[in-house]
Amino acid sequence: MNPQTRANSPDIYSLLSQTQRLQVSDGEIKPVLDGCSNTSKLLVLIWSQLGDFDNLEYAWWLQREKEKIAAKGITIRAIGIGNRNSGIKFCQYTGFPQEWLFVDTKAEIHALLGLYRGLSLQFPMLSTSQKAWLNLMLMCAGIGSPGTLKEVFRGYKGDKKAPQLIADEEVVRGTPLPPMKGSFFKAAGGKGFQRPFELATLRLRNMTEVLRNWNIYVPDSSYLTQRGGTFLFDSQGKLIYEHRDRGILDFAENMSNPLSFLYN
Repeated sequence: MNPQTRANSPDIYSLLSQTQRLQVSDGEIKPVLDGCSNTSKLLVLIWSQLGDFDNLEYAWWLQREKEKIAAKGITIRAIGIGNRNSGIKFCQYTGFPQEWLFVDTKAEIHALLGLYRGLSLQFPMLSTSQKAWLNLMLMCAGIGSPGTLKEVFRGYKGDKKAPQLIADEEVVRGTPLPPMKGSFFKAAGGKGFQRPFELATLRLRNMTEVLRNWNIYVPDSSYLTQRGGTFLFDSQGKLIYEHRDRGILDFAENMSNPLSFLYN
């Protein structure tokens, strides 16, 4: 059992198999694990707010490695906080299949699985939404969110343990900056690994997307601090890996290569 997997974990597969949520593709309430019985491995992602940068980045990695994942016969399902409009927008931007994504408007599955609610300091006279915003800002500063600042800095300084993220001929658009060709990063630091500012540029693109469409991605700001988790099951429904997010930008044990656990 992976070190991230708890010996005394509840029967997470059983809980998920009884869970029904709204499926983004058709707007109907359906069992989340419907059609997942005949698979070599099942990856279930419990995502935070669909406008959370962690989830946009996670979906980017899944899209990047989709052929490798398909070759391994891995089935994917995800539940994110939001509504159907949030889910549709998320899938349009990331390329994540609508059939794989379900939404939970009140983060109920997160509570059932005991996932980290995030910093929840109480501030008198503030509304629920205002409290969530203030706690989120504190988490972005690393308070109640271990590893966040380190991960932010990694995006700027580069990471020789991580793969190259932007191809030399690729053009990055959708940021406040002019369109940027991937070869720019080659000039800044080389090639074949994550160069300085490369990840930060992708994160800036995600941030720009969310801020431009904030009310769609985040219909209820009460759950801004809620964190998610990753659960991988074998063909028999046995939990073989889990990662419970401890803070912002902590959606994987190995952030240099977030999906490396799939291939162990």
